[in-house]
Amino acid sequence: MLSLDDFEVAAKKHLPAPIFAYVSGGCETDRSLGRNRSVFEDYEWVSRALVNTSKRTLATELFGKRWAAPFGIAPMGISALSAYRGDLIQAQAAAATGIPMIMSGSSLIRMEDVAQANPDAWFQAYVPGENDRILALLDRVEAAGFGTLVVTVDVPVSGNRENNIRARFSTPLRPGPRLAWDGITHPGWLFGTALRTLVNHGMPHFENSHAKRGAPILASNVMRDFGARDHLSWEHFALIRQRWKGRLIVKGILHVDDALRARDEGADGIVLSNHGGRQLDGVVAPLRVLPAVRAALGADYPLMIDSGFRRGNDVLTALALGADFVFVGRPFNYAGAIAGQPGVQHAIGVLASEIARNMALLGVQSPSEVGPQHLMPS
Repeated sequence: MLSLDDFEVAAKKHLPAPIFAYVSGGCETDRSLGRNRSVFEDYEWVSRALVNTSKRTLATELFGKRWAAPFGIAPMGISALSAYRGDLIQAQAAAATGIPMIMSGSSLIRMEDVAQANPDAWFQAYVPGENDRILALLDRVEAAGFGTLVVTVDVPVSGNRENNIRARFSTPLRPGPRLAWDGITHPGWLFGTALRTLVNHGMPHFENSHAKRGAPILASNVMRDFGARDHLSWEHFALIRQRWKGRLIVKGILHVDDALRARDEGADGIVLSNHGGRQLDGVVAPLRVLPAVRAALGADYPLMIDSGFRRGNDVLTALALGADFVFVGRPFNYAGAIAGQPGVQHAIGVLASEIARNMALLGVQSPSEVGPQHLMPS
């Protein structure tokens, strides 16, 4: 496994087609999914020569904590369906390597278990637009021990993920001959993840979407409760800010005005994101709006980004354009699926080594030295 892309190739063979389609896919025409990757081709490096980079470091400070690298693990729903104890092994790998990990609210492992395994983990919530349910969820997240809450705001409704329907993926999964065949023809996943989970932990449920346990992952006649997400507004965000005493981050911002309002409403930081191209097809790649958002927020406000990052050069490009930190999702899911926690740690190491190597070639000693002077539009 020499690059993060190698994990995707291996995971496509290892996972049943419906599950791989869920992890890998975007929505409708996959225009935004593709643009998240191709946007990096809009820039070229202008490297500097004869710079002593022998003492270069990847260490990066964010929210007063010094992390081992300028990237972390983005939240990914139902990771425990593709990898055994998926959210837990991501949290443990992040703790072992000194990077942040954001746990998804659409996860199949209790938030309390992840917080215990990694006290520095963050929790990402899909918040319904209902005050009582918001407050109940916040109480649970606080009691679990999370100090950082990430509120995702780009899912008033689920995107039109036609690829999931074509691959016969649904949540919950519907039992039937096709699903059984998918499992039988992928024995590594069947015995290493699905049956192992059932034997050791019982039927997985959506554990953290709300204050109480949700639907099982496999059911013939049960529906998920998404809550009234299309009711969510800035008034609800004000309620969250008033109630939540920890660090509060808004994820899913793309417009400059929304970034400014999030800051003014009390958000401690924002994550530029288009949900990995899974929501509104054709929406702009976050990297495109990054310079304008940074200029509007000023130099000191914590600004993070995700969606489409695969190489060390991608991370460095975002830092050069004004990001403080980058979050990477799908590749760590794939790595956990094929090799568990050691796989996730190897993937983290691969990305970190690319960044360190390219920093030397670029002529910088730390992530904070990378700037727009190192980039030229293609």
